[in-house]
Amino acid sequence: MASLPSLPSPGDLPAAFENLSDKVFRGGVAELEPMDSVVIAEGPQMTVHRYIPSAPPVGGLPILLVPPLAAPAQCFDLRRGCSLAEHLTLLGYPTHLVDYGRIGFDDRELGLEHWVETVIPDAAAAVCADADCDEVQLVGWCLGGIMSLLSVADGRVPARSVAMIASPFDFTEVRMMGPIRQLGRLTRGAAGTALYRMMGGAPAGMVALGFRLSSFDKLVTKPVAIATHMSDREFLAQIEAVDALMDNMAAYPGRTFGQLYHRFFRVNDLHDGKLELSEGQEIDLANVDVPVLSVAGESDVLAPKGAVDHVAELLTGSPECRLETAPGGHLGVLTGRGAERTTWRYLDEFLLETG
Repeated sequence: MASLPSLPSPGDLPAAFENLSDKVFRGGVAELEPMDSVVIAEGPQMTVHRYIPSAPPVGGLPILLVPPLAAPAQCFDLRRGCSLAEHLTLLGYPTHLVDYGRIGFDDRELGLEHWVETVIPDAAAAVCADADCDEVQLVGWCLGGIMSLLSVADGRVPARSVAMIASPFDFTEVRMMGPIRQLGRLTRGAAGTALYRMMGGAPAGMVALGFRLSSFDKLVTKPVAIATHMSDREFLAQIEAVDALMDNMAAYPGRTFGQLYHRFFRVNDLHDGKLELSEGQEIDLANVDVPVLSVAGESDVLAPKGAVDHVAELLTGSPECRLETAPGGHLGVLTGRGAERTTWRYLDEFLLETG
């Protein structure tokens, strides 16, 4: 028989009442103020920020944080204490971020090639100019990691290294996408194509819903979890920060969503490491000749370990492809409460060795 959830003990009540008061009267307990930064470059679907250093610089090459599409760039700066950007600047790394801004219906004709061939290379060039150097270190989450690696393989980004967190390369391992593949086979992709063309892509609300449903069990039990952890300020702060991130999800442009649907989910085009984005120009991941780090989340259903680790089979030209696994789901492995002791430690070691 399952045990009932326990309420805060008498000793926890003062902290619980304080947290409840802050949530009700002060808007919450999480520190969501973004880190201070300056804009060093702007362009279509591109704003490049340089974070204000939090510690004396350690030298070395600058870092460019590359978010996925649809997820807001604040994924790297979730909240104070659970911000990868804050962590890197506290270590003294020159840390930069590329932000794609809001995506609307007018952007429906933009495909993945726009980010792989233009946005990320232009952002990297801006970072190099700002730091007066010839190379950058790329750190990408999910699709941001995939696009970063494709840009390097295509010879468009002068990278010293690439670190990826929760970036899948074998979509047959993503079981929750099984129904989409089945529908695609039955309709030869027509049903999905008609839907995203009609909407001009995947609207922000749909993207946020899909992300939330990937952790359906946590979504259902969330009210009980909050009640039973009312004295745990860090737990409450993390939930608030994740909710804020979900509320700021962006849309996928129509052409990009079509490429993800047909090329990745339906036919698993990345499985062999080769991808044609612009007509007649094939990108081969075997051309990546820099060290790569890839971290998978133990409980990630959007990018399971098998899907993430597959990249090692494709990087035949890389001098090193380091595979690591850390606790957490798709977002938690990047910026969960335990990421500092796991994912960030792996990243610290990798950057120290390669930068």
